[in-house]
Amino acid sequence: MKEKLNITALARETGLSISTVSRVLAGKANTSATARSRVLAAARQKGVMNELSHGRLLLNGLLVFAPPRAFDVRTDIFYYKVIQGISQALTQHEVRLRYCGLEENDSDAALFLEKMSLPETEAALIIGIDDPRIHTLAAELHKPCVLINCRDRRMRLPSVSPHHQLIGEFSINYLFEQGHCNILTLHCLRRYTMELRMYGVREAWNMRNLAFSEERHQLIAQGFGAAESERLMSAFLSSCPPSERPSAILAGGDFMAVGAMNALQKAGLRVPQDVSVMSMDGFNLAAIHDIPLTSVHVPRDELGAEAVRMLQQRLLRPDAPVGSLLLNGTLIIRDSVRRIRGRKNYCAVDREGLYD
Repeated sequence: MKEKLNITALARETGLSISTVSRVLAGKANTSATARSRVLAAARQKGVMNELSHGRLLLNGLLVFAPPRAFDVRTDIFYYKVIQGISQALTQHEVRLRYCGLEENDSDAALFLEKMSLPETEAALIIGIDDPRIHTLAAELHKPCVLINCRDRRMRLPSVSPHHQLIGEFSINYLFEQGHCNILTLHCLRRYTMELRMYGVREAWNMRNLAFSEERHQLIAQGFGAAESERLMSAFLSSCPPSERPSAILAGGDFMAVGAMNALQKAGLRVPQDVSVMSMDGFNLAAIHDIPLTSVHVPRDELGAEAVRMLQQRLLRPDAPVGSLLLNGTLIIRDSVRRIRGRKNYCAVDREGLYD
């Protein structure tokens, strides 16, 4: 049976002072690990944790694991901004934030165990780490842990991520709605999250009963840089007959979109008059490029804030069901996509009927 929060009763049961109990339940840093453990155990036993304010973060030390590149804005601005979102969400709490670099795959499990076993590591946020061994260790250490932009395939850890598949589907559907039928997707598939976006793109083609051709409608890059995308786009344009040229390009990131624009301009094509360009990113270069970029903003800063909120819930209700929170993207309409009328001489509908 749930009881009302009674600090005096908790102090009596734990043998601690009322001020100590109050500081623990307020999430203050000037309390010992032993005192925190005793107070929170007594509070959970009495069923009063749900009475606490959701604004409290009942820990003093939080460790963030992420790929090493995430800690440098020049090498991975996306994850760097996620980490900034975590830091911003913690400004109202007395929490010491520490960081540790781990590779996405084949992570250093010994290093992970060493850092997680430290007394000051009371909880962890794991960003973009796909190694299932790390997920297993995190689940078995019984310290609160939330994944960001990755998933525990054995469903033991909560996670928050962009809804990659829906973002891909929504983005290409926007171009379809603007009258574009021949759309080239310029994408990097180095991680399963990007494959999910591409799956969403293909689903949008299928839902419209349009035939998707890897040769005509897909370019795969090894990375997200502008230079590689420009080379790929230039090669594609040189081998593509003008009659089969795409009317729109959907790029997997802002830098890829800039590379595509550069290739189009060098080929004497105008954006958006001749070819429209759209991005699934929308933060890095949208405002400073010569042609403002229409894009779907993939949630970034919000990932950190939502992970902190999810961690709060795990601290208050450690036995609550575990699930995944998928965040939608946001369409930002600028000047790089134009609306066109459908061409009567082009139809991408699959000619194979249901009973053929």
